[in-house]
Amino acid sequence: MWYNRAGMTKRTRYRDWRWQALWWHHFFLLWNTIDGQTRYTIPEELKQGSVVGHLAKDLGLGLSEIFDRKLRVASEAGEQYFSVDTGKGELVVNERIDREALCGQSASCILPLQVVIEDPLQLHRVEVEIQDINDNSPRFSSNEVTLDIAESTAIGIRFPLESALDPDVGINSLKSYTLSKDDCFSIKVNDVAGGRKVPELVLAKQLDRERKPLHRLILTGLDEGNPVRSGSTQITIKVLDINDNVPVFEKTIYKVSISEDTVEGAMIAQTKATDIDDGQNGEIEYSFGSHTQENVLSVFNIDAISGQISLKGKLDYETKSNYEIDVTAKDKGNPRMDGHCSVHVDLLDVNDNAPEIIFTSQPKPVREDAAAGTVVALLSARDLDSGNNGKVVLNLPKSSPFSLKPSFLNSYALVTSNVVDRESVSLYNLEITATDSGSPPLTNKTIITVSITDINDNPPIFSQQSYNIYTKENGKPGSILFSVTATDLDYGENAKLSYSILDSKVQDVSVSSYVYINSENGSIYSMHSFDYEKLKVFQIQVQAKDHGSPSLSSNATVHVFILDQNDNAPSVIYPSSAVHGSLSQQRTSRSSKAGHLVTKVTAVDADSGHNAWISYRLAEATDASLFAVNLYTGEVRTKRAVSEQDDSSQRLLIEIKDDGDPVRSTTVTVSVLLEDGLHEPILDLRHKTDDSHKKTGRMALYLILSLASVSVLSLVTFLILAVKCLKSSRSSGSCCMRRSDSEDYKNPNRNLQLQLNTDGPIKYVEVLGGDMMSQSQSFRSCLSPTSEYSDFTFVKPSSTTDFKDMINVLDASLPDSTWTFESQQVRRGYLSPYET
Repeated sequence: MWYNRAGMTKRTRYRDWRWQALWWHHFFLLWNTIDGQTRYTIPEELKQGSVVGHLAKDLGLGLSEIFDRKLRVASEAGEQYFSVDTGKGELVVNERIDREALCGQSASCILPLQVVIEDPLQLHRVEVEIQDINDNSPRFSSNEVTLDIAESTAIGIRFPLESALDPDVGINSLKSYTLSKDDCFSIKVNDVAGGRKVPELVLAKQLDRERKPLHRLILTGLDEGNPVRSGSTQITIKVLDINDNVPVFEKTIYKVSISEDTVEGAMIAQTKATDIDDGQNGEIEYSFGSHTQENVLSVFNIDAISGQISLKGKLDYETKSNYEIDVTAKDKGNPRMDGHCSVHVDLLDVNDNAPEIIFTSQPKPVREDAAAGTVVALLSARDLDSGNNGKVVLNLPKSSPFSLKPSFLNSYALVTSNVVDRESVSLYNLEITATDSGSPPLTNKTIITVSITDINDNPPIFSQQSYNIYTKENGKPGSILFSVTATDLDYGENAKLSYSILDSKVQDVSVSSYVYINSENGSIYSMHSFDYEKLKVFQIQVQAKDHGSPSLSSNATVHVFILDQNDNAPSVIYPSSAVHGSLSQQRTSRSSKAGHLVTKVTAVDADSGHNAWISYRLAEATDASLFAVNLYTGEVRTKRAVSEQDDSSQRLLIEIKDDGDPVRSTTVTVSVLLEDGLHEPILDLRHKTDDSHKKTGRMALYLILSLASVSVLSLVTFLILAVKCLKSSRSSGSCCMRRSDSEDYKNPNRNLQLQLNTDGPIKYVEVLGGDMMSQSQSFRSCLSPTSEYSDFTFVKPSSTTDFKDMINVLDASLPDSTWTFESQQVRRGYLSPYET
């Protein structure tokens, strides 16, 4: 090695191989970055654990990132010659590297590495150049070579000798030969194709068998490594007499190019040599050189007579791309003379290898909200062919939401090209096709599975946006009312639902006091027994919330309708004395005729519908032949004229029953005093305590006027309805016509029932439960065929506000005289609708 220092030149030779190894270790641990790639240069045969370079620093990574991001090294050569010291971030030698085993005689030996960094995925290419060290000596295949040379051989004739083999390259490879001193022979080195150096023995002086029949020479092969290595073989030359002409080939070198798919038996080359001698001395036999390698003998064959070389084995360009064949032509003289030539066979590549797809990083699951361009996997393509036959293109189906993004060389990144939706497709089986550029092209396909992970992007969906629940009053607390159901298109925790009831007020009380819900299955339970007379309908908001992050929810409205049960007995509101539990006394004249109105019993039922239909019956009487009670109105009238023989004090026990199941009833006792000379009629129910309403004639007048005004507007309609009902429902005792789509209990309507009497004031007002959410109004006209009077029922929503509005309408349209005492109490707010 030469170097300049302080203007002086000094030559220093490193003889010690230990110093050479140390020099390689310290001065060839180099790295550089070429076109974005990192390259290190190291000598072969480094010990395990030797540092190649600071990989983390060169890639711009911190030491913590090596472990956190799972840095790993993958070798394209198959063997894992290197690894990463995660503690120091250094690339170190993992096992012994033999350059000759990896790269053979190639001038350049580069090991490509793929450095894979996870989370997020990154791929770096690192090249490690393996420098040759002089660890191999030149070596001859045999230790002794024997040559027969006739003494008549002309000076200058050359005899090819066996070449020494040195696996090293560059200056460490075989460079020269030396021959032990002999006056008759010298050595000449001939450079042939492929960089081989073939030694040739040159006859420098005429041989004289009589003087020296045997010559022993030492042939030594030398390299230029440091230190120089050498190998030798002994050449024994027997000097022969007679045949003095050697066969001569037409060409010294034959060059042939054949395709690697050439069939067995095909002719490869035709060699030809001539010998000017006569007879057997001029007859030639062809053969491969004595030092021909086994890989040539197994593939090629030579005809001993014609010198034609043919193919007897299979060729593979990817295994060996060229062959050097030594051919010998020997005559049959004595001694036998031989000539030599070389046949150089180059193989032409054919597209006989399909491309391969190699996954550098296995595919990762993709979130369904992943942005376009998200890296899913890293892969590369490889084709053992060369040229266009080795150029590979990867393709995906066009309908796939993924694409392949080329990085460098034949490396690709599988990335998302569109937004994916797990609810539509949760798993993709992508068929990747690798196609080379050969003719015809070869393809290879592989399936890659990419799973889509769920995100919480779908809110729960109820089976209905609104539910109607019907439950009977007086139910057992804790009983199930209904079950709501919601579904979520997401998966796992994102689809796991919890149900809850949103806080709201029902009659100024939290809805949680009325119902509760099972958070897991959506079953709604009652907290206590409901009372229809206090609460007819209420609504709750049910929320379904998933367990995603962030969680999503949706709401549904549940309308709870309380169905009436016959749990209230009729309540007497007139006579007022009977209301307070005392005996009601009424007076009537002994001159009363049959049909005379003695009094009227009025009762109401807090229930609704059939449960509130009231009938009156005379249960007991002092004289049952004298009085009768109207079944529907509760009017007590004389059945016959009062006689002088009738007792002056008559006691009547009137039973009041509803139409519920079971039937509930109550009784009222009325005492009737028969008096002589009593001309004024008994105070009717239509009278009020107010002084302004004492005169019966005035009340009758107002009543007639109000009824007349109503009759003018609706007489025709009522008559038609009454006739139809009477025809179809004579056996039922009453007729009802409704504008409604379902039965009272299944779909109750909000009703305000107002009954009028043609010859008297308003009898009673009944409030019926119904759907608070319904905006449609319904009406019902009820006519009692057994009643002596026509009754008309107005139907209107049953809220207190609606009831008061109805009263206000009637108050504005009817004079005060038409109102009974009880109806005026309702109008003025003294009594509730239920009490009337």
